[in-house]
Amino acid sequence: MTRRNFTAAGATAASYSRILGAADRVRMGFVGLGNRGDQVHTAFLEWGDHQTVAICDLRDDYLDLAARKSRGTPTRYQDYRRLLDDKNVDAVAIATPDHWHALMMIDACNAGKDVYVEKPLSLTVVEGRKMVEAAERSKRVVQVGTQRRSAKVIQEAVAYVRSGELGQVSLARGYEISSEWPAGIGNPPDQAPPSEQEWDRWLGPAPKVPYNPNRAYYLFRYFYNYSGGQMTNIGVHLIDTLRWCLNLESPRKVTALGGRYVIKDNREIPDTMEALWEFDGPTMVGFMQVNGNGSGGNMRDSEMELRGTKGTMFITPDGWEVVPERINELPRGNNNPIDRSVQRRRNARKTVIQPKSAKGSVWADAPHARNFLDCVKSRGKCNADILTGHLSTSATLIANIALRTESLLKWDARAEKFTNHPEANRYLHYEYRTPYKLS
Repeated sequence: MTRRNFTAAGATAASYSRILGAADRVRMGFVGLGNRGDQVHTAFLEWGDHQTVAICDLRDDYLDLAARKSRGTPTRYQDYRRLLDDKNVDAVAIATPDHWHALMMIDACNAGKDVYVEKPLSLTVVEGRKMVEAAERSKRVVQVGTQRRSAKVIQEAVAYVRSGELGQVSLARGYEISSEWPAGIGNPPDQAPPSEQEWDRWLGPAPKVPYNPNRAYYLFRYFYNYSGGQMTNIGVHLIDTLRWCLNLESPRKVTALGGRYVIKDNREIPDTMEALWEFDGPTMVGFMQVNGNGSGGNMRDSEMELRGTKGTMFITPDGWEVVPERINELPRGNNNPIDRSVQRRRNARKTVIQPKSAKGSVWADAPHARNFLDCVKSRGKCNADILTGHLSTSATLIANIALRTESLLKWDARAEKFTNHPEANRYLHYEYRTPYKLS
C-alpha cells in the first residue's frame, strides 16, 4: 500500500505535524527478527508510510533476512541499546523471547521511542505493571501484539456479544489443541553452546544454566525461565478476546490442573492443562490446553466459545457463528408427564435468536501494524494498549501460578497480590541475574 492509499482514522493534520508530519514515514527499528519477529517485520512492510531504518538480533542470518526484505539499507545492531541510541529511529518493534520484553520496552520508553511489543507482554506480573508505569510516565504510544484486537471479524463478534444477543454469558472458554505426541520437542542433552557470548546475552536477566538446544530461540516457550508456555503464548490471545467480548477486567479467583502426562521430552510446561478464572459478572472463563492429541478438535473446531442464556457463540480461526438456545418456560422438577410434554413442545417452538455467522480471519498482523502507525502519528490509544495487554497477560500468568502451587487463588487486582496464599506471591516476579535490573 502506498501513501496515496493510506488514511489514518481520527488523526488530524495538526496532530500529524506535531510528531512527524503528514507525509513522513514512521522510521522503525526491529529487535528480534527470527520466526515471530520476521512475521511482525513483514506486517509493517505492508505499509508505505513505514520505513525500516534499524534492525537488531544476535544472529547474523536473521539480520541478513531482514535486511534483504527492507526497503533501503537499515543499520544493523547486535545490542538493542545501541539501536535505542539511534536518533533516526522513531519507534521500535520488540519480538524477542518473553523474558526480554520488560527490559527492552522500558528502555525504549525511556529513550523516547514508541513501542510495538509482542505478546505476552511480560514474563511476570511485576514486570507488566512496571511496563504500564513506564509507558504512562514517558507518554509513549504502545501496542501489544494481541492482533485479534485489530481483526474486523473479532470486532464484529465483540459488538454482537455486547449487544446482549447471547443473553447472560455464564461460561466462556478458549482452546489450544494440537498433537505433539510422542516426540514433542525431543530430549537433547545439555551441551556446549555454539557461542558462549551469544548464549549469555540470549539469557540476559534469566538464570545462568547450561546450554540446551531446546531452550534457545523458538523452543524457549517450553521453559518457565523464558516463557509461560502455551498458557501465555496462545492463551493470552484467547483470554484477551474473551475479556473484550464480555467487558471484563481482572479475575477474582483462579485455579488450574495439569501436567506432563503423555509427552516424554525435556519441557517444563505441561502438555495438558485446564485453568478456570472467576470474574465479576458473574462469569467463569476457562482455557484448555491439550498438546498430546489434536484429533477431532472440539465442538465446531472452535478456538473460543461463549455460552449465554440465549445462545452460544463459537469463534474459529475463520470467523464465528451463533447457535440459538431454547428457553425453559416452566420450572423444572415437576414429575407430571403431561406438564413435561407441554414444556417440551413450548421449548421446541420458541427460539430466542436466529443463527448467525460471520467470516474472516482472526489473524490481523498487517491491520495491527497499521493501527500502531496511525497511533504513532495521532498519539491516540492503540487497539491493544499497554494496560489492556497487562491485564490479559496477568490473567494467564496467575493461572500458571495456580498450577504450580496446586491452589485455588484469590486475586486482589488492585494490589496485584494473592490474598489467601502468601507463598504464591513469590511467583509474581523473580530476581534478575546480575547486572540486569528492572527500573
